[in-house]
Amino acid sequence: MKRLLAAPLVSSLAVLPAALALLPQAALAHPGHGAAIGAEAGFLHPLMGADHVLAMVAVGLLAALRGGRALWALPLSFLMLMSAGAGLGMAGVALPYAETGIALSIVVFGVAAIVGLRAPVALLASLVGVFAVFHGYAHGAEMPETASGLSFGFGFLAATALLHAAGLGLGIAAARLDAARAAPALGACVAAAGLALLALPA
Repeated sequence: MKRLLAAPLVSSLAVLPAALALLPQAALAHPGHGAAIGAEAGFLHPLMGADHVLAMVAVGLLAALRGGRALWALPLSFLMLMSAGAGLGMAGVALPYAETGIALSIVVFGVAAIVGLRAPVALLASLVGVFAVFHGYAHGAEMPETASGLSFGFGFLAATALLHAAGLGLGIAAARLDAARAAPALGACVAAAGLALLALPA
């Protein structure tokens, strides 16, 4: 019964690589936002790019599969370092290959789930934090001029935390159903989606 329940969970992510290949515009991190003001705009901003959504959900998934302190340490590390990266972007500091780093983060998080990474939580949090800088930088550099920094950032962080929570729920469900099978399968789907994003033309 658990295997039957786990199948839809895995198949829901299995279509991601193909979808990204067929709809490259959905993978763009910043497709253009026009006038944007306040927390609502900040909340919607990270939801507009498949790469950011996948990475943020993958952080929650990896945290759930690792368990223990990782449940809060990985999302918190991502939020903190993403904020730092956003500051760099808003300050106009150059960070080469940011978009490549974003897509690569999805691959790395997916592979970590595949191999059942049991590294120390501090190491995982550092890994997540390094990639979070790229995500934050991209958003900070592209933040609309009409946006209020404080309220926009609050909405941005709220959306990110929500996506982390979605990943946590997905990982916890996978562990309860059939962790030995579902976790590697979910990780493979995430990693494949990251590879598809890397293959898309810039």
